[in-house]
Amino acid sequence: MAIGERIRYFRNLRGMTQKYLGMRVGFPERTADIRMAQYEAGTRTPKADLVEALAYVLDVSPQALTVPDIDTDYGLMHTLFALEDRRGLRIGEIDGEICLRLDKSDWNKFHSMFNMWNAWRKEAAKLEAGEITREEYDHWRYTYPRVEAERTRAALDELRERKKEKGRSGE
Repeated sequence: MAIGERIRYFRNLRGMTQKYLGMRVGFPERTADIRMAQYEAGTRTPKADLVEALAYVLDVSPQALTVPDIDTDYGLMHTLFALEDRRGLRIGEIDGEICLRLDKSDWNKFHSMFNMWNAWRKEAAKLEAGEITREEYDHWRYTYPRVEAERTRAALDELRERKKEKGRSGE
């Protein structure tokens, strides 16, 4: 999905008009809707600073707006080929089903991707088990990695607090 389509998708998801979104990112009221329509139609491409501003207003990660073109089968295949080259993605088969896996031979690439995929797997399992709503799952996906970072920070703060408590109680 091209960036304009992603902007439109998230704008509609948030219930915003083009004018409102355009004004929130700093365009004058008289041209805000026109500018946003141009970006959504693909006649203009936002620069990096505008992508950041749009992501902030839409409450998504900038990467959620700038995903590669995966709307065509060939575009998706070439994205996967690039992931094979750059990130150690491998295609295989398990029990007669095609699967994607990470190549363990490059520990740095494997470890980084494993942690991200594992976080994704855990969130998907929560959704499947009914522990979170689809809205909560989508929020996690579209703001990734921010929510993960916030959770890690909270867990570390809790761990520090427990250590302080242990120290005060003389254990």
